[in-house]
Formats: sequence, structure tokens, C-alpha cells
Amino acid sequence: MCGKSELLEYLSHLHTTELGVQRIRKNIAPWIDVEDVVAWCKGNMQDTNSIMIRRGKNWYVSNQEYVITVNAYSFTIITVHPTEARKSGTRQRKREKG
Repeated sequence: MCGKSELLEYLSHLHTTELGVQRIRKNIAPWIDVEDVVAWCKGNMQDTNSIMIRRGKNWYVSNQEYVITVNAYSFTIITVHPTEARKSGTRQRKREKG
């Protein structure tokens, strides 16, 4: 099984390290402030507009605003980066739960 459903099936195993939390918050800080980055990533992955692609050892989950990188074997969230569309869009910071 190697499709979008595989990653969604193991969503409960999704996690990150403390360093990962810091890196993710730093990368998305200009746009949003997230308390629980794992829950925020899960929510973005479950979005019907998200596209999930597996390349080698990583999953890349993208939507209009962010690309989430997840290790395909350990289900560790490695990082989150804003898309070019997000970078060029509004820089207004908002608080999001989750």
C-alpha cells in the first residue's frame, strides 16, 4: 500500500521531536501561531485539498499554503515550509488552535 490512504491510515502515529516543534514554529511564525504543531499538521493532512506524494523515504503533503515533510518509516514530522503562494500572500499573523 503506497498511496494517500497509507499516510492517513497511520495518522495516529504522527509525531515530531522537540527540535522539530521549534523548527516548524519558526518556519510558520510569520503567518500563524500554533500551540500543538502535530495536531495542526494532522488537520492539514486531512484537508480534502491536500496532495500527498511519497518520494523515497519521505512523504510531502501540500496544500495552497504549506508543505509538510514526514518521514515515511517513522511517521516523524520533519519540517513545514510555506509555499511560494503563501510567502507572496498576506503576512498577517493569526492564532490557530490545533
